[in-house]
Amino acid sequence: MESITVLVILVVIVALLFDFVNGWNDAANAIATVVGTRVLSPLSAVILAATLNLGGAMLGTRVASTMANLIHPTMVDQTTLMILVIAGLLAAAIWAGVMTLFGMPISGSHSLIGGIVGAAVAAAGVDILVGSNVGKTLLAMLIAPVMGFCIAYLFYVGLIWLTRSWRPSTLKRVFGRLQIFSAGWMALTHGTNDAQKVMGIITLALVVGGYQQEVAEEADFEVQLWVKLACATCISVGTAVGGWKVIKTLGYHLTKLESPEGFAAETSASLVLTFAAAIGVPTSTTHTITGSILGLGATRGMSGVRWGLGEKIMLAWVFTLPSTAALGGCIFWMLSAL
Repeated sequence: MESITVLVILVVIVALLFDFVNGWNDAANAIATVVGTRVLSPLSAVILAATLNLGGAMLGTRVASTMANLIHPTMVDQTTLMILVIAGLLAAAIWAGVMTLFGMPISGSHSLIGGIVGAAVAAAGVDILVGSNVGKTLLAMLIAPVMGFCIAYLFYVGLIWLTRSWRPSTLKRVFGRLQIFSAGWMALTHGTNDAQKVMGIITLALVVGGYQQEVAEEADFEVQLWVKLACATCISVGTAVGGWKVIKTLGYHLTKLESPEGFAAETSASLVLTFAAAIGVPTSTTHTITGSILGLGATRGMSGVRWGLGEKIMLAWVFTLPSTAALGGCIFWMLSAL
């Protein structure tokens, strides 16, 4: 078997490993609030999220196209490119796995982009990066949680006004049903965003390895069916395993959630993520839903959120990019030496 074929196979294996770990950490994105409000049992919520993650991953390829075009693949030889992709994926998977064990919700998008960028710069310097795609992705990751916060705050204030005369029992019954819909929408957008990121990386490897025609423009971007199915399955299995510590952090510890709050948080985050997927910008589902939950808590005043925990989560966000970039570069150097 040719060495390039072996490297393509390794890229696919490591990419799917990252997809699994990403689903493991990001399970909380879709189901933390629906579990925290006790609308669904943890098992039922995980099954719902895994199923709709699978469906979301099959919708569209615009996010995958952006991910496949983060770097200029022609600036390095085939072998170097494969090694840097493997290094970036390993760095992202390691970081996401460790943070999940600590119960910290982190961005799989940040992890993946940090790992790939760090390995790519180690391989060929900053000129290898496609500045426009990297820039718009990082900008979206900064804007998304702010948008989630603001939309959730305004959305929930509107809900309070509309339902101010409702009985507590009516609120619980109506929004308990609505929250199943909003949690499902959140899971669908998670698949649309996160699974597509790995699809783009695998497609890049297939193109470089000669197993697919050169990556086209976004409108004509093609992801092979088996790649879609493999990525969708792995992220769904990771979600089914569930990062329970992360779920507890978002669903129970960050702020107190009832069904109306859970519905508002999931709906607000889903709106942001649906728009991002439609325009092909990879966006952090973790940052978006966390921002939405903080926005809800803020409607109760400063005491409505455990800001100390929020600060720890934000510190994990801040360190994700530089940590995965450094780790990606180190792993690239180690693999290159081998």
